[in-house]
Amino acid sequence: MEKKRCKIVFEAGEDIILDVVEKQEGLVIKASLRKVNEVNSKKAKKRSSKKENKGSTKNVVSSKVNTGLLAGLPNVSAGEYAKVLSVYTDKAGNRAVVPPGFTVSGVPKENIIWGKNKGLVIYQIPKKEVNGINWKNPDVVETLMRKYDQYIWTPVSLLKPNGTLDGVSFNEKFGRRNYRNVEFSEDGYYEELVGDLALEKESVDKYDGYYSTRYDISEDPETGRPRSVKGAYPWTGIGELTAERIAKTLVEGKTVNAHLMYGAEYDTREEWVKKTKTKKLRKIAEDSTKWGNYCDTVDSPKKVVETGSREDWCVNNIYDFTGNVIEWTQERYTYLYRVIRGGSYMDLGCELPADNRFPAAPGDWSNDLGFRATLYIK
Repeated sequence: MEKKRCKIVFEAGEDIILDVVEKQEGLVIKASLRKVNEVNSKKAKKRSSKKENKGSTKNVVSSKVNTGLLAGLPNVSAGEYAKVLSVYTDKAGNRAVVPPGFTVSGVPKENIIWGKNKGLVIYQIPKKEVNGINWKNPDVVETLMRKYDQYIWTPVSLLKPNGTLDGVSFNEKFGRRNYRNVEFSEDGYYEELVGDLALEKESVDKYDGYYSTRYDISEDPETGRPRSVKGAYPWTGIGELTAERIAKTLVEGKTVNAHLMYGAEYDTREEWVKKTKTKKLRKIAEDSTKWGNYCDTVDSPKKVVETGSREDWCVNNIYDFTGNVIEWTQERYTYLYRVIRGGSYMDLGCELPADNRFPAAPGDWSNDLGFRATLYIK
């Protein structure tokens, strides 16, 4: 006699666990409640997932700043001066540390940490001059941009771990990117995790981001000190070692110091621009003509121009990211050369785009070779 088979399906609610055991006398089914913690954890994950999906439609990114470290720091608001190391939280809930002596911009497009063509700007305005600033007045803001040093926050914690510090493992959020298939090695392009770079890595791990100058460094005509302001000619005609020395004098304090930008800082900032969809990879690695002062740019002045001279040359609130002047970095090529990045007014944007890097002797100089600086927060 042929045996007939049948299929029995048991369904249980979300909070019920079914345990089926086969014994000689047949199947034994036991039903039990899930543990409260297990149920709550599952529900919390669902709520979190729904919240993330809903937020993604509005281009909101949740910050992953070290909450334990920043929990004890005071809050600072847009347009407010930070007396001590503080924390700024934008409207989307993303956060950034603000060093003492700096003021968070009161301009809406300058105090959003994440978004297309958005970036957090801090100004180094004396405390006594902060009160009473009308941030809604364009003329007032223009004066501030030309008078006080400005820096841009790169939110490292919100990036993908696709960079490298060792030249081999592309698993770092803070690190160099390989957009043009360059060789990262001691026989090619390389950086050692020592000195200022090691301190910067420690700071990034602590605060999940870093500040770099909003503009190419210029020289104050009265004091001879380096500046990061609008409407000044970039400081050119110097070698890498001189640029390194000058960059260190930009900010010197108990909480924050400055140094000449490294390749890891340059590329991490590029990745931020790419990740926010402000510029596509092609415009970063293949042709940057339309967002910098190149010789083939529309209405090109065909000479070095003042910093921040065109809004078309501003991305994520960074002016002259590429074009105008090539920039020194502390990245190296073999043991003999330093690395310069981007292109200048003398170049084609398709030949020397933003991601371009090539070696130069530390003593080399020209009138189209400038530099930027990065802040290290202790």
